[in-house]
Amino acid sequence: MRDLFLQCAGLAAIAVALIHGILGETKVFARATIEPPRLRNLIRVCWQIGTVGWICGGILLLAAPSVASVSARHWIVITMALMYGFGMLGNAWIFRGRHFGWMALGAVIAMAAVGY
Repeated sequence: MRDLFLQCAGLAAIAVALIHGILGETKVFARATIEPPRLRNLIRVCWQIGTVGWICGGILLLAAPSVASVSARHWIVITMALMYGFGMLGNAWIFRGRHFGWMALGAVIAMAAVGY
């Protein structure tokens, strides 16, 4: 059952990351006016680095049940919970709780914690 929770956390993390990337491109950067264009591209790449990082974290959570080392499994969960926790707290603080992102990241953390 713990393995199932870790795998669900991994799938949810990948889904949250994809939503983050798509909404960034379609809602944020479609309307943003950032000059010069090189700076706009730099900010866009920085935004998508978070997306890629969250996808990689989701893949690690998906793979954690098949890792032979219990210690490695625990460190994967701890590291990913800290990474998603930072995003969750930042999202809740910046948007004062009025954005679904912090709840989605909180669900990933909760499922990963149950699978710990």
